[in-house]
Amino acid sequence: MTEKFCCMVMRINMDCNGCFRKVRRALLSMRELETHLIEEKQCRVSVCGKFKPQDVAIKIRKKTNRRVEILDVQEYFNPKNEII
Repeated sequence: MTEKFCCMVMRINMDCNGCFRKVRRALLSMRELETHLIEEKQCRVSVCGKFKPQDVAIKIRKKTNRRVEILDVQEYFNPKNEII
């Protein structure tokens, strides 16, 4: 099964600037992500790209040693039901 283009919102506990930098470094090292948005005050991270949501959450968990909770996943298709 190929990866679908999707956007995912996660909750990651970021207590300090060090935690924020760990999360940012982990996201930048992942090639499958096209864009990301880190909301430090709300402890939320949004990512978009072609990936399997569970795999990305597991990778971030391993790289940052922080708990990752998936809040929302949206998959996008074109009208012919082909992957974008």
